[in-house]
Amino acid sequence: MGFSEFTSPAGLQGLEAHLVHVSYIEGFTPSQADVAVFKALPSAPDAATYPHTARWYKHIQSFEAEHETLAGDATKAYTAYGPSTSAGATAPAAAAADEDDDLDLFGSDDEEVDPEAEALKQKRLAEYAAKKANKPKTIAKSLVTLDVKPWDDETDMKELEAFVRSIEKPGLVWGLSKLVPIGYGIKKLQMTTVIEDELVSLDELQDQLAEEGEEWIQSSDVAAMAKI
Repeated sequence: MGFSEFTSPAGLQGLEAHLVHVSYIEGFTPSQADVAVFKALPSAPDAATYPHTARWYKHIQSFEAEHETLAGDATKAYTAYGPSTSAGATAPAAAAADEDDDLDLFGSDDEEVDPEAEALKQKRLAEYAAKKANKPKTIAKSLVTLDVKPWDDETDMKELEAFVRSIEKPGLVWGLSKLVPIGYGIKKLQMTTVIEDELVSLDELQDQLAEEGEEWIQSSDVAAMAKI
């Protein structure tokens, strides 16, 4: 029972045939069986010639720092594991049977899945999805300074401001205001407002000011804007 040797192509072909449909030498998790066979190999297998063995070798190599802690009997030789007949006798037939198969560098789809590992994977995916779903969404806002210009010096600026503040919509909050002289006795109304970028369009707001407030408003301009 077990592998005979790994110094010839026949020996390596036996190991390749063994790893075609399994992930490990024995069982469903890395063990001392994998460590014994890993240490018996003189070097890393050629991935082009022995794709399944090369995949397994790299995987077991990633556990190298933990080899001593893996389950199993560390005193057993590599010849105690593997196929029930010698590698030399089984390798040619196995190689011929697999000659027309597509190379699968990541293992067969028929590999048995470790139920515990799969359950842990699904649990972590569910926890990540829940955490992402519960993460509060950042609301983008802007602080805008709006200049609203009257027709002339006879425009009632109190009525003008009252009209501007009467415009209400979700995501729009009017702030402080002041009158700023612009010449010839005319003053413009300068107002600050905070808007939620996804809910309020400044272009639409200015169009509404012009259309509904044409009695008082000549024009409006965005004097300043900053993200907050």
